[in-house]
Amino acid sequence: MPQRELARFLRDRRELLRPADLGLPAGTRRRTPGLRREEVADLAGMSVEYYARLEQARGPHPSPGILDAMSTALRLTPAERIYLFRLADTVPTAPAGPTRTVRPYVRELICRLPDTAAVVTAANYDVVAWNPLAEALLGPQQGRNLARRRFLTPEGPHAGTAPEFAEIVVTRLRGASVRYPHDPRLADLLGDLRTDSDEFRDLWEANPVRLPAHQVKRPEHPELGRLRLNCDVLAVPEDDQQVVFITADEGSPTQRALRELARTVSARVGPEPGEAVGRVGATPLAGG
Repeated sequence: MPQRELARFLRDRRELLRPADLGLPAGTRRRTPGLRREEVADLAGMSVEYYARLEQARGPHPSPGILDAMSTALRLTPAERIYLFRLADTVPTAPAGPTRTVRPYVRELICRLPDTAAVVTAANYDVVAWNPLAEALLGPQQGRNLARRRFLTPEGPHAGTAPEFAEIVVTRLRGASVRYPHDPRLADLLGDLRTDSDEFRDLWEANPVRLPAHQVKRPEHPELGRLRLNCDVLAVPEDDQQVVFITADEGSPTQRALRELARTVSARVGPEPGEAVGRVGATPLAGG
């Protein structure tokens, strides 16, 4: 095990973290950037002495459990987590489950697009963040799972989505089942889909391969009437998440309806000039 490289990597990643990113008080007596060793040790559930020895290249060979705990405490990306395991000369274990924590820059991005509805989904299609226009357009997002909605609700197949969306969902969930074989929430989701949806079960057996692509959705909104919405996906690969942007063609009736809805939302929330519009919903949980 290259102890010096491991020690340097841990120090570098600790110093890159801001206390505010983890909900910790910034304090006024911090002499060095980033988190303190005792804060990382506490987040990882280990003794400060043990963690300090690792950073000083004096520690014992860390177990996979210790490496996982440090990965979570240091908010490592999937690539950084694999690198940490390699430094420790250990085969990476499967991640506990899809990441459900949304990075601050992603939350800020979806709030700085006032005429665009946006939602962020985890690898299992849990909606983990959304902007106010998305909630006004699509309804409450708290606790929503788009795969469940598509296959297990009466309106799912008739919600104006393109036919290929079902295949895209199956493709993504199959990949997630390989990456997160021990996640109970994902296992429960797949079990319910296989049991209660003949369409899902048939598609799963057919094993389609579909990548996210531009789609046109034609839903019937209870107040705005029939809409023609463009749906485009931006991948956030470091967290295995996707941002779905919902827009309308320039100059179309749907665009005018979205802008009017956005003005209504903005007036209700009351942002200051230059601020992100409204709040963003997000679950604070990471892992499975």
